[in-house]
Amino acid sequence: MKTHDEAVAAAAELAAALAPGAVERDRNGAEAIPYEALALLDGSGLLAITVPAEDGGPGLGPSTLAEATRLIAAADPALAQVPQAHYLLIDVLAVHGGGELRERLFADVRAGRRIGNALAERGGKHAQDLKTRVAGGRLNGVKYYTTGALTSAWIAVSAVGEDGRLVLAFVPRDAPGVEVGTDWDVIGQRATISGTATFTDVPVEFALDYSRAYEGPQQLGARAQLVHAAIEVGIAGGALADARAYLRDKARPSTEAVRAGAGRAVEDPHVMYRYGRLATRVRAAESLLADAARTLDGIGRVPADAAAAARGSLAVAAAKAFGSEVAVEAGSELFALCGTSSAASKYDLDRHWRNARTHSVHDPVDWKYHHLAAWELADIQPPNHGQL
Repeated sequence: MKTHDEAVAAAAELAAALAPGAVERDRNGAEAIPYEALALLDGSGLLAITVPAEDGGPGLGPSTLAEATRLIAAADPALAQVPQAHYLLIDVLAVHGGGELRERLFADVRAGRRIGNALAERGGKHAQDLKTRVAGGRLNGVKYYTTGALTSAWIAVSAVGEDGRLVLAFVPRDAPGVEVGTDWDVIGQRATISGTATFTDVPVEFALDYSRAYEGPQQLGARAQLVHAAIEVGIAGGALADARAYLRDKARPSTEAVRAGAGRAVEDPHVMYRYGRLATRVRAAESLLADAARTLDGIGRVPADAAAAARGSLAVAAAKAFGSEVAVEAGSELFALCGTSSAASKYDLDRHWRNARTHSVHDPVDWKYHHLAAWELADIQPPNHGQL
């Protein structure tokens, strides 16, 4: 695929194929790796949409990626999250990769081979207090929240190099010494299977200096956060769609609504008010997402200066913070709209709230509002890191 419209159409087709199995995948969690669904994702052509044109890809931008992710997330947000880091890593390679590393990985991505991540660790004083090391050409360490790594072709692993700087090592998933577990036991986003990965004397052929990625103005954080925002907005839209379907086809009016003259649940004035309010907030979240994506389109992968980088980061921060709130709200509000019967486990409608609540705490949204206010009130530019 070469155009925005083709990519969005492919995403809509993939979403339609994923939707019927979303409930089962949510219930199975890590007990059943969704190989068939992931094969559909990998074979959709969407993995390569942001590969630069000079590297043989279509070179499509943030607006395309955000809309494609939103559509998939409305059907199954866990599957939409699997390639989130993949797209970040394409950006890293596009800006900082070179030589054989760039050529090899972009060729694999164009062929539908996914890059998983192993960036996060547990037990440190903060997120960048890493114990994983690369020394003597060997990688050793333990990672968690390794979304996409289990079924990927490559894994990008953050580690401290021998000179004390942060490096990003790219190792084949099937390299000796690589073990990726299925110990992912959470309330939502269960089918991401983002468990523990262990690296024991893994040979490192490809690596780059990751410290320099954040030493100047950058949009890696904003572009990565845009995908997270799209997942949240997609969850909100999926919850709203399920509420609408339930209200139209299954819900009965409450006794109070009948007394007030409502013959159907959709005629209940309180249901109409709450649904209308929620639908408006979902549309507002979608608009903020689209606006943030257009802002990043105009900035490009490498911002001209710190002011441009700040503009992109803050636009995405607003979309992510508000989208997270609306997703959690929609996942809860649908039960107030649809009534007691909608809480039956056979419908699995609680997955929307569980997915939203789990994904929304990926990084603290309160800080996004803080940085927005700091800019508006005191002209303080946001920090330059990977989560903004």
